[in-house]
Amino acid sequence: MDFWNRPPADRLADFARLRALGAPAFFAEPRVPLVRSGQGFYALVRHADVVEASRNPKIFSSEPAATSPEPPAWLAAIFGTPMVNMDDPRHARLRRIVSRAFSPKMLRKVEADIETTARQIVDDVLAAGPGDFVEQVAARLPIHVICSMMGVPERLRPYVLQRIDVMTEYSGVRGSLLRPRTQRLLLGNLKAIVDLHRLVARLGRERRDDPSDDLVSALVNANVDGEALSVKELGSFFDLLLVAGNETTRNALSHGLKLFTDHPGQREALLADYDTRIGPAIEEVIRYVSPIMQFRRTLTADHDLNGHRFKAGDKVVLYYPAANRDPEVFKDPDAFDITRSPNPHVGFGGPGPHLCLGANLARMELKIMFRELYTRLPGLRTTGEPQYLLSNFDNGIKHLPFTFERP
Repeated sequence: MDFWNRPPADRLADFARLRALGAPAFFAEPRVPLVRSGQGFYALVRHADVVEASRNPKIFSSEPAATSPEPPAWLAAIFGTPMVNMDDPRHARLRRIVSRAFSPKMLRKVEADIETTARQIVDDVLAAGPGDFVEQVAARLPIHVICSMMGVPERLRPYVLQRIDVMTEYSGVRGSLLRPRTQRLLLGNLKAIVDLHRLVARLGRERRDDPSDDLVSALVNANVDGEALSVKELGSFFDLLLVAGNETTRNALSHGLKLFTDHPGQREALLADYDTRIGPAIEEVIRYVSPIMQFRRTLTADHDLNGHRFKAGDKVVLYYPAANRDPEVFKDPDAFDITRSPNPHVGFGGPGPHLCLGANLARMELKIMFRELYTRLPGLRTTGEPQYLLSNFDNGIKHLPFTFERP
């Protein structure tokens, strides 16, 4: 965990050194009780390598797990296998069912709700005054949107957010599971998953009997080629949506405010023509930040990549922050430039079947929230350094002080 506890700039410098090596470097992993790790992995840090592995799921498999450390088999048996840990045809079946929730038609339905929520958040900021941007803004918007889409009642949303925070506190942190604090984190993580699965299972049963205009109703009553989600599949999808969907927007909002504070010229350029520039600006924030930092793949057959001969069973890790700073693809990659074009980042995952389903939802949330913030909070800016989440998966900010000028 020492690497992930270092300043972000130091980690990026290490990724640059790995890119300069040419062939993928191998890293050993300690054997840790309760997880499958121990074999070690090759680090894919070049943009071309990450893209090729993403486009070739038959060779670079998401099974048995796409996350690090790899979860034990009993976890999937109890809670179900999330889509990120599946290959086709199972992955295609589930994606076919859930993708309807992110269609343009469905996104248009939630746009007005996002706008209303963004206005309420800024109303509350004006009433309370400046403080912690994560707590007051970034953490509130995506969890409200996801819970609204899923049909989770308003009164239960603080309960859901608290359990997401517990889950992400453990996300990707390796360390020794024998340490008391890490054991407590793991047990808390498992309890949070159980609580959320119970919640969505109850909602699922209610929506089967009495469907409503929400995502849970659509999923539990879906029939695509005779297929529908089981309760366990619904629970694992809910976990994925809450963590991946919530954290991407939450992290991009927090990092975005810090970037626009540190680069006032970019902020001025954005506000001079918001409607034209916000789209490219969001893509640049996602590239620069890489809200989700890595996914793992397992080779299903021998394969040549970037001058290296992989063997069946080898593990590779796709490092999105490294790929998004590859100078072979991005001119002046360490510059934050909202006019960057083209911008073929892999901040929503590489191209292929696992490209983030909720990418367009995240883009909509960011566009609406930044508009509301910068329209109604003049002089909005950070006032100190972020407190980062210790994780090798989630590029999260736990706390971020901010201020603004009273209109």
